[in-house]
Amino acid sequence: MIRDLSTQRDETRFEEFKPPYGEHQARIEAERCLYCEDAPCIAACPTSIDVPQFIRKITTGNFWGSARTIFSANILGMSCARICPVETSCVAACVHNEQGVAPIQIGKLQRFVTDHAYGEGWRYFEAGAPSGKSVALVGGGPASLAAAHELRRRGHACTIYEKRELLGGLNTFGIAPYKMRADAAAAEAQWVLGIGGVELKIGVELGKDFGVDDLEGAHDAVFIGIGLGDDTFLSLPGADLEGVQGALSFIERLKLGRVDLEGVEHAVVLGGGNTALDAVRELAGLGVNDVRLVYRGREEVKPGYAHEWSAAKMEGVRAHWRTQPIEYLGEQRVNALKCLKTDEAKRAIEGSEHELRCDLVLLALGQQTLGALVAEAAGIEIDAGCIRIDGSGATGRPGVFAGGDCTNGGKEVVNAAFEGKRAAEAIDRYLMGEK
Repeated sequence: MIRDLSTQRDETRFEEFKPPYGEHQARIEAERCLYCEDAPCIAACPTSIDVPQFIRKITTGNFWGSARTIFSANILGMSCARICPVETSCVAACVHNEQGVAPIQIGKLQRFVTDHAYGEGWRYFEAGAPSGKSVALVGGGPASLAAAHELRRRGHACTIYEKRELLGGLNTFGIAPYKMRADAAAAEAQWVLGIGGVELKIGVELGKDFGVDDLEGAHDAVFIGIGLGDDTFLSLPGADLEGVQGALSFIERLKLGRVDLEGVEHAVVLGGGNTALDAVRELAGLGVNDVRLVYRGREEVKPGYAHEWSAAKMEGVRAHWRTQPIEYLGEQRVNALKCLKTDEAKRAIEGSEHELRCDLVLLALGQQTLGALVAEAAGIEIDAGCIRIDGSGATGRPGVFAGGDCTNGGKEVVNAAFEGKRAAEAIDRYLMGEK
């Protein structure tokens, strides 16, 4: 049984960073679209949403049809409208950029119509005629949700195996609350599975409660969408001190409940990716007076998005670029971070030791891969900890497919939605005996 979310969640303290459009705003913005025939915004979207078509329908007041255009390509269109980095994808590709004009706010328009659809309780797709085939989907995140919905449209029975007590994967547990809250992610999962015919097995774990062989014995095909694992830690002296934590586990706690920041006045986040940028913004939003980012490379080559860092700076976050931590200092609880400066090649510079005061250190250095959970299954190949698949999502083991972060190492939710749907189409061909 899926548990309910607590009403006492720290994430509810955050206001939305991008407020939604009202109908009047949406229509005005939609009217600016040029409806390009060779729309580069479509090519920039992994799920290939027909952006000009859904925007044109907004101008005519056909919100039902606009939302259907989105959901036909991406059933997770509601969450993607909130969390996609449109500044580097569809909005960045808008031709208005080349004309010195503000680009169309595609994400906000997509949110307007998908929220409208949810608010009206609109349904767009029905399950297909029963095929007599059954598919196991491991993991309850975006990739599996997208795959399950597409498989049900084609008439295949589905069972989702999820180790947690909530569905939604990273959408529920890891998305910054000023982008999307956990209750919205849970509502989306419920809406997607509203197509019916999806059985849920909650609290069961791959590699512990069942293996690939067990799933093959109970189903006609298998989809693996297990995402990534726990935070990666640095093996430095003092790593066992209180106050040294993983950034993702911290974000999960504030999204699902409360985090204890009593006595924390100075916080440091290690890393330069988007999780690190989320973490510093969240710490600042929770009232920590001094929040700093520590990254061993230069600012201009950090992996995190520039627009996210700009927002963090506006919220008072400071950064130490070309800085390498070498030791956590303190007795029972961390109280400082010993660091060295680095050169252009990110190598530590001897003699540059200095300390940063901190009561809390969050590590945002990536996540552990989970390929080892299926590595012993014959025919499934693992590459750098990730499951290797072909262009359709198939592994080397007949009838076993995969998608999402467990195959791509960690990309956007929209990529997981695309890979889940793509794999479902391939699974359908496999089950129907097509080549």
